[in-house]
Amino acid sequence: MLCASIWRCCHGEGRVGIGHCARTSDHSCSGCQLLLSSVDWSLYIANVRSRQIFCKAEANISSNLPASEPTGASQYEKIVELLTTLFPVWVILGTVIGIYKPSMVTWLETDLFTVGLGFLMLSMGLTLTFEDFRRCLRNPWTVGVGFLAQYLIKPMLGYAIALTLKLSAPLATGLILVSCCPGGQASNVATYISKGNVALSVLMTTCSTIGAIAMTPLLTKLLAGQLVPVDAAGLAISTFQVVLVPTIVGVLAHEYFPKFTERIISITPLIGVILTTLLCASPIGQVAEVLKTQGAQLILPVALLHAVAFALGYWISKWSSFGESTSRTISIECGMQSSALGFLLAQKHFTNPLVAVPSAVSVVCMALGGSALAVFWRNRGLPADDKDDFKE
Repeated sequence: MLCASIWRCCHGEGRVGIGHCARTSDHSCSGCQLLLSSVDWSLYIANVRSRQIFCKAEANISSNLPASEPTGASQYEKIVELLTTLFPVWVILGTVIGIYKPSMVTWLETDLFTVGLGFLMLSMGLTLTFEDFRRCLRNPWTVGVGFLAQYLIKPMLGYAIALTLKLSAPLATGLILVSCCPGGQASNVATYISKGNVALSVLMTTCSTIGAIAMTPLLTKLLAGQLVPVDAAGLAISTFQVVLVPTIVGVLAHEYFPKFTERIISITPLIGVILTTLLCASPIGQVAEVLKTQGAQLILPVALLHAVAFALGYWISKWSSFGESTSRTISIECGMQSSALGFLLAQKHFTNPLVAVPSAVSVVCMALGGSALAVFWRNRGLPADDKDDFKE
């Protein structure tokens, strides 16, 4: 899990640089609040409730925080933020280790892999509250477009690429499976880097994650069932166990045990960084031999899937009259999904090991492609008149 500190301006102009008020260009506006968000990768920028420090003038209350706490928190945030922005480096390092020293990462097999992925889902749940789901209801069109892009455009794109490139049945099934997976928490980090709308990204990831219980097995059965036998019920049960249960437990813990949750959130980010890197490296290590012999023909379809998904997500958002920040967010959500979940489902519910290979390749393509796009957008900045499509 990754973490970053984000400033949100009380004047309603929140998509600005870290630590700056949109109106005063100051680091210490009396009307702004600092939101520390923990973000899971498989990884993510978690929702904005880890810790809140309200300015005394705005809140009109006396502060009981010791004077040294902000400094300590700031140092911790800087370390984790650095680890977050270096995520592509960890992915590349994990890929190299997975291919050339697979024994270092292949110990994270199915059962442990399931536990690790479940922990990441729990981490995301710990940062959510029931209010987040009410925010989804206040933004039906914005969140809905992202949901349709994730579960309509991406699966059809995976199916079309598999048929066009005439992939073998196992590889085609694996490509379709990963294209039907929900948004990955890494998209929240990429959105943050790209100056997109992080709050919207977190909500879209949450909605697609919950939707995966039905959509992932249903779409996989519909699109890949003609290629290989698909156990839709088994896929649904596994997705429910690995994704929904940990998320619900996290939400309930945050709602009813907030003090306990605060202590957990403070230590999970750095653990999550290590865990996420392993969840990226382990799939590569487990299919290392296949990648050495068939890597070239596998990279093209997976890279094409992500590249076209990024482009379609962006232009559909523009066509829907969304602002630049929202369009970037939806593009990243459409192009990045939970490849680790796809790998786990392929291992548990398909007999042919080749079905898991596209998900393993997707881990690398998704992380590098999404990070590169995020850095490109960050350097371009946002239009001065960019509109806000998101209602808090």
